[in-house]
Amino acid sequence: MSVSNPTLITFVIYIAAMVLIGFMAYRSTNNLSDYILGGRSLGSVVTALSAGASDMSGWLLMGLPGAIYMSGLSESWIAIGLIVGAYLNWLFVAGRLRVQTEHNGDALTLPDYFSSRFEDNSGLLRIISAVVILVFFTIYCASGIVAGARLFESTFGMSYETALWAGAAATIAYTFVGGFLAVSWTDTVQATLMIFALILTPVIVLIATGGLDTTFAAIELQDAGNFDMLKGTTFIGIISLMGWGLGYFGQPHILARFMAADSVKSIANARRISMTWMILCLVGTCAVGFFGIAYFSAHPDVAGPVAENHERVFIELAKILFNPWIAGVLLSAILAAVMSTLSCQLLVCSSALTEDFYKTFLRKGASQLELVWVGRAMVLLVAVVAILIASNPENRVLGLVSYAWAGFGAAFGPVVLISVLWKGMTRDGALAGILVGAITVVVWKHFSIWGLYEIIPGFILGALAIYFVSKAGSPSKGMVSRFEAADEAFKAGH
Repeated sequence: MSVSNPTLITFVIYIAAMVLIGFMAYRSTNNLSDYILGGRSLGSVVTALSAGASDMSGWLLMGLPGAIYMSGLSESWIAIGLIVGAYLNWLFVAGRLRVQTEHNGDALTLPDYFSSRFEDNSGLLRIISAVVILVFFTIYCASGIVAGARLFESTFGMSYETALWAGAAATIAYTFVGGFLAVSWTDTVQATLMIFALILTPVIVLIATGGLDTTFAAIELQDAGNFDMLKGTTFIGIISLMGWGLGYFGQPHILARFMAADSVKSIANARRISMTWMILCLVGTCAVGFFGIAYFSAHPDVAGPVAENHERVFIELAKILFNPWIAGVLLSAILAAVMSTLSCQLLVCSSALTEDFYKTFLRKGASQLELVWVGRAMVLLVAVVAILIASNPENRVLGLVSYAWAGFGAAFGPVVLISVLWKGMTRDGALAGILVGAITVVVWKHFSIWGLYEIIPGFILGALAIYFVSKAGSPSKGMVSRFEAADEAFKAGH
């Protein structure tokens, strides 16, 4: 496909704006806390939208509409599971984690929080959790780079190798320069762009297919089963899709947003904004795939690219139905979804390497300026490794997203959730929870037992391990008093 100028110009303007935001954030980055958590200064709107954008990667505009286009509404169970999981995460974890991290050594990262919360002087808890973050997130980053490369490849006819670097370069640039503030501010812009695309596109598709009645009739004519939420599903299949919601409790890039909120008072408002944004985006993305069935059955002459790869349904509808300038903005929304998630993941990996290895084990007395620059160097290091993993065009890295999501959800989810709700949890309980959760995911995935998504047994067994191992010991008085002080602060500010 030849380079269409309006689309190319829109992309260039969009990327330049993101890098400019990075340089603006650079001026507000004076120490490691600023670089990793933005100095805990995010208001409710930025907290809400950056949490949403960092969560919703390229699958929101490519994978999910494609699945609905192929199979109908039976694929929407995953959206329901995600909405329930995200809401419970905001309700039970967000505010409590914000105050617990502050009361436990003003922790900047999850390993830092675990180490302080459970008085782990051995460093074992910090090392194991930092290693889990680095392994799963480097794979996760690679999948984001692949998604970005596919977008550039299909939109501008680039070779895969060129597209790989073009897609990753801008994200690396603003994350490198501006750190957490750049990532959060750009996420807010990207979340706005994503919701604009996902509200506008289904409305225009609906108009193009002749309104709601005509569209539904065309979808029914294609296959009446498209309306059946239970078509081709099994009980285990539905539970597995809904199980994605469990992952939220353990995703470091989402939990970092809670830790960075300016106060616990901002959380309730942020929850309302974030959930409204998320529900509108997920309804919009399902509508794009669903209404696309009617559009392409009525216009088989332009259905070729979608028949070849159903994940292109949003891209093709944007290119066919909109003026090239508007199409450029809509396609930038896919880039926004990819960049917003990738930037958060790069930053979490960088903070794990800087705060949890370099500062803790190599240079305890390092200056703040030195730590910020080490953090920047680590962003480049992780990005290069992720690009190398993604560089094989045959690599099925995108399939590993569900694996990484399950890994974090099962290894960290029960530990985070129980640590903010139960004062009786111990260090050994936390260690057992992380190890049992992570090992269960790996073993379950390898043997594909019952076809059940590995996050569900991983989460359940991890939670049981925490409970029984913690019951076998007891927390120190210091751990209990810090927990109670944080809990009081949460209730006072809630």
